[in-house]
Amino acid sequence: MKPDAQDGWERTHLSTEIREEDVDKQVLVMGWVLRRRDHGGVIFVDLRDRRGLVQLVFNPEYAPEVHQRAHSLRPEWVLAAKGVVRRRPDDSLNPDMATGSIEIFVDELKVLNRSEPPPFPLDDETPPTDAVRYRYRYLDLRRMGGAGTNLLVRHKFNALVREFLNHEEFVDVETPFLTTSTPEGARDYLVPSRTMPGRFYALPQSPQIFKQLLMVAGFERYYQIVRCFRDEDLRADRQPEFTQLDMETSFIEEDRLFDIVERLMILVFREILGREIPRPFLRLPYREAMDRYGLDKPDLRFEMELRDITEIVRSTEFGVFRSAVENNGIVKALTVHKGERLSRKDLDDLRDFAVVYGGKGVAYTRIKEGGEWQSPIAKFLSPEERSSINRHTAAVPGDVILFGADSAKVVNDVLGNLRNSLARKLNEIADDEYRFVWITDFPMFEYDEDEKRYKAMHHPFTAPREEDLDHLERSPESVRARAYDLVLNGAEIGGGSMRIHRSDIQDRVFSVLGLGEAEAQEKFGFLLEALRYGAPPHGGIAFGVDRIVALLTGSESIREVIAFPKTQKATCLLTGAPTPVGPEQLKELGLKTVRKA
Repeated sequence: MKPDAQDGWERTHLSTEIREEDVDKQVLVMGWVLRRRDHGGVIFVDLRDRRGLVQLVFNPEYAPEVHQRAHSLRPEWVLAAKGVVRRRPDDSLNPDMATGSIEIFVDELKVLNRSEPPPFPLDDETPPTDAVRYRYRYLDLRRMGGAGTNLLVRHKFNALVREFLNHEEFVDVETPFLTTSTPEGARDYLVPSRTMPGRFYALPQSPQIFKQLLMVAGFERYYQIVRCFRDEDLRADRQPEFTQLDMETSFIEEDRLFDIVERLMILVFREILGREIPRPFLRLPYREAMDRYGLDKPDLRFEMELRDITEIVRSTEFGVFRSAVENNGIVKALTVHKGERLSRKDLDDLRDFAVVYGGKGVAYTRIKEGGEWQSPIAKFLSPEERSSINRHTAAVPGDVILFGADSAKVVNDVLGNLRNSLARKLNEIADDEYRFVWITDFPMFEYDEDEKRYKAMHHPFTAPREEDLDHLERSPESVRARAYDLVLNGAEIGGGSMRIHRSDIQDRVFSVLGLGEAEAQEKFGFLLEALRYGAPPHGGIAFGVDRIVALLTGSESIREVIAFPKTQKATCLLTGAPTPVGPEQLKELGLKTVRKA
């Protein structure tokens, strides 16, 4: 069958726009054949467009010539169909379809294009492997209820954000993609300069410096939905290119910024999910989050808090605990209520879990009647120690207590991640619940043992708390930053800070970071210069759009909310990128490639 020309035909309705009140009206619809069913005379075709499905009826008594053409229709052929809307018979109503009460009796048909048999059925609820889906991403996006639906949610999210921030007098400003390399943090993607051989641009990991310069420029409120790039190891919630909602404000402090963000999030969840989120959001200082949950992005949809038992076991005879304490480490406990749900194998497998996060293992005990312990370590702990641990952890008969003993970082990593893992395994998490929390008062610096120097925990432009400025040089580890993260259901969806707006404080922070005056000028001279020209107090936040939309759609990976994602090896299965380039291009750029052994 030769494809037909469109010849001026224009669609009158998308599928889900047709209602029962349109019965007996003439309509013209366009889309793809999802499936064809021949019922021994009458032929039914489910036609798919970007809104959904509508059923076409080809009746030999109604339009015999069109009915004859319908015999040749195949999945994914592109159709234009004119016809009359009819109400379906009562015995064929489909309440699962938005158009399940109507159908279209076709009297004119155009086949606008044919399709080869697709590499996987697009009407199958079971998707093919990721490799196949990403290779044929355009077909994957065409599937009903798949990643294509997620992109419509993403579009609505972006539209809501822009409408809200425009109303709040934020200004949408585009910042450069070709900029200078700032090697703090993840690796940059570099772009060689043809006009200046041997020099490189870097693709931005964030518009951080430019949005601060916009505050110096007097815009006061800026936002941008912007593409960013990081050359780092990938996982489910990371891509080499990703999208940020970037915001910066002048003349306001944390409370006012939090208010704006909370109102934005409430709007998004109301309009997209129909959920009312209570506010104000909980605020949790970093130290408290680490003490209670082991992680700075706690999932608050379930209990299971960690308990520090270091003081209880400080003088214990149990060598593992005592050794950790003597080496300035800590001992923490995690209580699992109704611990009979964990088998002996589940408990034994915890050692392998701990190794992933740098631990050597996880000790455990079952609590029996009368508070007695059933555990390989029970004999190493005195009755008083066991009783004190029971009280401190609020353990009751039937519970299991898990223990971590090591440096604070290792213990928190192991038990914090174990808390999340066990909650999922034991179905303690309500999937339809959304718990926001602000994490505040982060440490300003963290010490890098390998490089023997302090590094900025967020970035070097974060402002220290005013009351901690006197400690900046004397005890950098005690300085708190005016930094904050917004966490939702155990995922960090945004992070930001009040910024340093005084050049003298910025100089001091660079000095703590081991950045000498010459190096600071070389890397950030333009920012330091700008701060000397009346920079206002300012601060902001950036949100991971991909992560937020993944949470809104219930997607396990951000790849499911990105139109054309990369694999975990940062390759594009659709286009083959990255690909080699020819010698002429390399010569023009003054580059040579070196083959690794």
